[in-house]
Amino acid sequence: MSNADDRYTARRALIVIGLVLATLIGLGLIWATRRVLVWGLVAAFLAVALKPLVDRVERRLVRHRALATLLVFLGTFVLLAALGTVIVLPLVDEVGRFADRAPELLREARAGRGPVGEVLNRFHLRRYADAHADQLQRYGARLGQPAVGVVRGVLEIVAGVLTVVVLAYLMVLEAPKIIAGTLKLVGDGAAVRLRRIGQDSSRIITGYLSGNLLISVICGGLTFAVLFVVGVPFAGVIALVVALTDLVPLVGATIGAIVAAGAGFLHSPTAGVVVLVFFVVYQQVENHLLQPVIMARAVRLNPLTVLVSVLLAAELAGLVGALLAIPAAGIGQVLLREFARTGRQALPVPAAAGPDAAAGGRGPTEESPPPAGG
Repeated sequence: MSNADDRYTARRALIVIGLVLATLIGLGLIWATRRVLVWGLVAAFLAVALKPLVDRVERRLVRHRALATLLVFLGTFVLLAALGTVIVLPLVDEVGRFADRAPELLREARAGRGPVGEVLNRFHLRRYADAHADQLQRYGARLGQPAVGVVRGVLEIVAGVLTVVVLAYLMVLEAPKIIAGTLKLVGDGAAVRLRRIGQDSSRIITGYLSGNLLISVICGGLTFAVLFVVGVPFAGVIALVVALTDLVPLVGATIGAIVAAGAGFLHSPTAGVVVLVFFVVYQQVENHLLQPVIMARAVRLNPLTVLVSVLLAAELAGLVGALLAIPAAGIGQVLLREFARTGRQALPVPAAAGPDAAAGGRGPTEESPPPAGG
């Protein structure tokens, strides 16, 4: 008896140890391949966003899925190339001019001249600048020199973008086959539910991506206009930073406002005040007009859910997680609504008993009256 108990305990212990080891190995694999997994997740969101457009092109213009997918992706690339020509090329010129002027700005700061030097004098930071003059000079000299790390980072970004594009293209191209194969594996009722979940999720992702991009473009364009009017240098670079940070929900616009206002105050106190007032007004317009009008129809989430989702996703996956937190939470809400509704339908109806049940009719446990002729 004791030997059987010992064997049972040992077997349970081995099962637990095996499950723990399998979990650790799985987590290790996820961590080791986290970059590829993030690329796949971004590609999936992009594919879901572009799939409705590909379906529409396939129905109305061409009859071949591959040609419709190619046309949509080429149109997207042409649009991005046009935006890059209008925005990125001037930004490259401004970044080059900033890199060329960086050593001069540092020398002026050390001498107490220029906007940076005035800020150092105003906030009594000259002592720190003098103590770290050599280090600041080395940093300034590095700005104008190509670095191996920068080149490597650019190559990684290019490789990531190409990988995401190829994965998204293949996902959109094979979407009908994948959907049809998945629906064949389940029954008719489950197929209807899965199709409904997919349609709601696609609507959420498409609406969120397009709406968030539109809001960021509006924010970046207005920021560039304000900075250009007040004469802040490198207005294009700062506006691009503001537009990119505005992609992050809730906190992104605030971070961009701090960057733009800081650049404005470095130029002049008047410019800083103007930029700060602009962002205070714009935040109210975005929160009370743009966000409700553009985003409310796509993702119906309360502010607490949005905040918690963004914070958790940013902690787990960084910037990409923060960007995808809201649509992921919206999809989770769709799943919860579907399966919670199914759970409520599956609950048995409680039996009515006692005198209180008389008002609601006869319960299933009540005895039926005897028949008339019995």
